[in-house]
Amino acid sequence: MDFILDKPETEKEFQLLLHQVKLRKNGDTVAAMKRQGIEYKLNWGVQVVELRELARGFKRNHLLALKLWNKQWRESMILATLLDEPAEVSEEQMDFWTKSFENREIAEQASANLWVNTKFAFVKAIEWSRGKKHMVRFTGIHLMGRLAMTQMNALNEMFEPFFEELVVLGRDTRLNAVIYRTVVALGTRSKMLNELSVELAQSFQLAEQEDTVKLGESLMEALTDEYLTFLTE
Repeated sequence: MDFILDKPETEKEFQLLLHQVKLRKNGDTVAAMKRQGIEYKLNWGVQVVELRELARGFKRNHLLALKLWNKQWRESMILATLLDEPAEVSEEQMDFWTKSFENREIAEQASANLWVNTKFAFVKAIEWSRGKKHMVRFTGIHLMGRLAMTQMNALNEMFEPFFEELVVLGRDTRLNAVIYRTVVALGTRSKMLNELSVELAQSFQLAEQEDTVKLGESLMEALTDEYLTFLTE
């Protein structure tokens, strides 16, 4: 990644944020996260809602975000995704951060807070869904869903390539939960995407893996619910 000279004012904000994080530490939250299998090198247990509130007191700053990410605390990394400037994020940075993800929380936070707002989002969603690491694939799928939910001016055709990837990804039952959320997001966006989502769900129902079949059944139920009748009008 590009080398960026440090700035005194940014260092001051960096130290202030770290201090504020420590003041909000919560051991019970850390213990609960460990029970769920969510672990970090260092976790102060600060609630995400508190981190969002803290971030609102600072302007977006690419250098600050890089410093926070390099600290490698759970809270500093989440703050980095909240405070980075999407326009200044490079593909190299996106790949570097994403390949380092070790759990679903940080993957979801980066995807929802930052990646979805970058100009590389659609390309990376597909590229990562083909990744070798589980968390990279997870991030790619999650990003697909976030794009469906937030990019309201995007053409339906921009989402079509996602379905070719999801057909293959459905074979990995570890991804069932995030695939379900993503396909529902796609399928409730428009009539065209609903039809493609239903076709995908039907293909899952024909799979050999029992869990994939159940995923297809759950998706069919969600995608054909009567509350979606507005999509066919």
